Amino acid sequence: MPVITFANTKGGAGKTTAVLLLATELARLGFRVSVLDADPQHWITRWYENSEGARGNRLHVVPYVTMSTIDRQLAEEKARADFVLIDLPGSRSSLLAKAVGHADYVLIPVQGSAMDAQGGANVIELLQYLEDKANIRIRHSVVLTRVNSMVTTRAMNAVKDLLAARRVHLLETPIVERSAFRDIFGCGGTLYSMDARQVSNLDKAQENARALALEVLRQIPSAVSVDGHGMKEVA
Repeated sequence: MPVITFANTKGGAGKTTAVLLLATELARLGFRVSVLDADPQHWITRWYENSEGARGNRLHVVPYVTMSTIDRQLAEEKARADFVLIDLPGSRSSLLAKAVGHADYVLIPVQGSAMDAQGGANVIELLQYLEDKANIRIRHSVVLTRVNSMVTTRAMNAVKDLLAARRVHLLETPIVERSAFRDIFGCGGTLYSMDARQVSNLDKAQENARALALEVLRQIPSAVSVDGHGMKEVA
């Protein structure tokens, strides 16, 4: 089953938000999803513990994943899930190299800043090293995070220019700055269990998450969807 690793060596790039949005949306689409929480901040684990409605609803979170446990935990989750997502620390580490090596697809969240771009570049350099030295080519994309839907900044344009110059694939769907994406970690649940009367632009947040999930699925040739009649390929 496909393994998607989320990586950026700089903390605060929106990595865990991207993991949560994709995991919950894939589960909503009918996939069985496991998330390996290797981030020392454990935000995904805290969200899961606070989200009774998400438990058993095709979504499982494995807490406290480390360098010494990831191989076993990954094998266990691949045996029962349609997708395994790995949330990594925002730093350089041997765990980063191992998790990237296990990946079928690497998603690199980047905010519109030079520091985030450099953190993403570190991951891209690792992927290039694996291809050059070990002939291991891993599909990967950058997803822009915390994007202001009303403003295009000079820094954001600089990041896009840098990615284009390095011929790095950029997802067409950015993760827009939405209050729902912040609130979900505090209140638990999913974008579909939140109260639209208390969260502004909740419908747009839902649309954003769904568009992200569908685009990611298109990047993974082996992706499958589940319906009442079994398995079928995603177009």
